[in-house]
Amino acid sequence: MLTALRKLQTTTEHLTPLHPELLLLCLLSKSYKIGLSILEDDIFEVDQPRDLFLYCYYGGMICIGQKRFGKALELLRNVITAPMNAINAIAVEAYKKYILVSLIQHGQFSTSLPKYTSSVAQRNLKNLCQPYIELAHTYGNGRITMLENYVQANREKFENDNNLGLAKQVVSSMYKRSIQRLTLTYLTLSLQDIADAVQLSTPKEAEMHVLQMIQDGEIFASINQKDGMVSFLEDPEQYKTCEMIEHIDSSIQRMMTLSKKLTSMDELLSCDPLYLGKVGRERQRFDFDDFDTVPQKFPI
Repeated sequence: MLTALRKLQTTTEHLTPLHPELLLLCLLSKSYKIGLSILEDDIFEVDQPRDLFLYCYYGGMICIGQKRFGKALELLRNVITAPMNAINAIAVEAYKKYILVSLIQHGQFSTSLPKYTSSVAQRNLKNLCQPYIELAHTYGNGRITMLENYVQANREKFENDNNLGLAKQVVSSMYKRSIQRLTLTYLTLSLQDIADAVQLSTPKEAEMHVLQMIQDGEIFASINQKDGMVSFLEDPEQYKTCEMIEHIDSSIQRMMTLSKKLTSMDELLSCDPLYLGKVGRERQRFDFDDFDTVPQKFPI
């Protein structure tokens, strides 16, 4: 299917009907790495709107599976802000996941959507995803017990939406953020103190959370198993290794390419007859009386 997709593409910027089908196949087979290789291409040419909705939705799910929550947010945001004349099920499901991933990635969620979002989406999405909006409000209160109780009370709803796993990660992310706040205040803490501070039942649970955060690169710390003490460390990255320099350089090159592409698209759009006709119709007309009169003589 990947070979067929490449043959159908006129350029790597072209979204074909096979893109969402391939991403769905990657999801069902859990071949996330193949899906990620497809998502690396920047898309600028779309034939059918439905293909774009499904491509971004399935792509967001693949990124969630790989815990690349930043990229997942970008793709899910594309779904809910894409132009639409009527609300669709893909956008609703994407918005539910967008709320959950926002809480995991940023620890907060804003109900305000970008101004370029269609009026249909702005009016309907919040009402159709009310349990998720309430979950975000509960998260914002900062009480882990209340959040756990809410997830448990709405377990069936999250399970029916296939979002129970994400909802549990939202609860886990609150523990992680509480531990991250401790690193800003303390240099060393016992596992018991960490468990008490973040409302965990036992020091063992605290140890598991700290170990997982160290493994994920979310904090820098070491655990002394003998006395149960955790030492918080500074970020060891000095941003001067060859790998980091190559990463920064590739990011700069990509930004420059995107900038040139946007400039080109802006020039094409500014010359498009349909766009010019629409702008001409919407432009406010001024009467002669709206302008200040030009004086015929100037005082010397």
